Amino acid sequence: MSRQWDVFCAVVDNFGDAGVCWRLSKQLAAEHGLDVCLWIDQPEVLSRLCPDVQAGRDMQTINGVTVCRWTGSSLPRPQAAVVIEAFACELPDAAVDAMAARERPPLWINLEYLSAEDWVEGSHGLWSVHARSRLRKAFFFPGFTTATGGLLRESGLEKQRQDFLAHEKAPFLAGLGLPPRAGERLLSLFAYPDAPLVAMLQSLAEGSQPWACLVPDGPLAAEVGKVCGQPLITGRPCSLASLRVLRLPFLSQQDYDRLLWACDLNIVRGEDSFVRAQWAGQPMLWQPYRQAEAAHEAKLAAFLARYTMAWPPTLAHALQDWDMAWCRGRWDTVAWETLQSRMGDWQQATQEWRKKQADLPDLASKLVQFYTDWL
Repeated sequence: MSRQWDVFCAVVDNFGDAGVCWRLSKQLAAEHGLDVCLWIDQPEVLSRLCPDVQAGRDMQTINGVTVCRWTGSSLPRPQAAVVIEAFACELPDAAVDAMAARERPPLWINLEYLSAEDWVEGSHGLWSVHARSRLRKAFFFPGFTTATGGLLRESGLEKQRQDFLAHEKAPFLAGLGLPPRAGERLLSLFAYPDAPLVAMLQSLAEGSQPWACLVPDGPLAAEVGKVCGQPLITGRPCSLASLRVLRLPFLSQQDYDRLLWACDLNIVRGEDSFVRAQWAGQPMLWQPYRQAEAAHEAKLAAFLARYTMAWPPTLAHALQDWDMAWCRGRWDTVAWETLQSRMGDWQQATQEWRKKQADLPDLASKLVQFYTDWL
């Protein structure tokens, strides 16, 4: 039985698609002993997340994963037992024909985007037949229940988090250029440009609770600098009354995880940072990728309903109102003040959610089990 798995990734949403595929590929190789090839159309994007990846090379092996540049002529490896299309990136006809010509075609999986919507459970694991080749393709949906494909979670992740908080948090923050301030809470900010940045920063600056807003390097940091009235310089905090704003260098995946662990509140977007913020077990706000006909709002509402199901009603309603307002480009002062005043309850609720999700099988393990059952 071949141990070769091929994962195909087309970079669409900045670093999110590449981030998910890289984490999955590494875990399949490290924890399941698979020979994984990640075909990615923009290795230069991956090199930002993993500095060991050399952007100019068409083929290289990093962390046990073969990373190849995906071009129009690239085909799955002849012995690949599983071929994964990440996020409906659609293999070209030549690749489909090559799979169909094999004596035993591989398991073909379309790895879908994460959603908490009810319909996902009924669609997970369904098959479709390719019109021309007649090959069957399975649809695999990550999710938050046993009836879905689960979430990406490496074994040992929680121990890494606990060790970091016990021994490495202070040196990590100092290395970013943030000396401690008594009573200050930390917020990491990763958002789309239509987020209500002006209202948020004004609210934090005018409040009695000291905050530090940490902004990873990128276009958003420039937008935050405009609100602050001066360009943000990496590693040099800018003060606005009760608020300090710090532009961070571009962080690797590993260091971004550490940032989420270190902060009291994480504002995240897309999918990769969204999942990692949940494993951090800290209060979070999620901004989904904007879609036509407000489909992203339905996606957000479904997650919030599931996420806050066991929360005290006042806390649940405040987060739902605040997150939905943020998603629509507005700042809900009333909801924010409620959440901030109940920070301890908020943190406890998020930690209980993390523990609940950690009891479920992870995405990589469920993919391997799906393949075993298919055989």
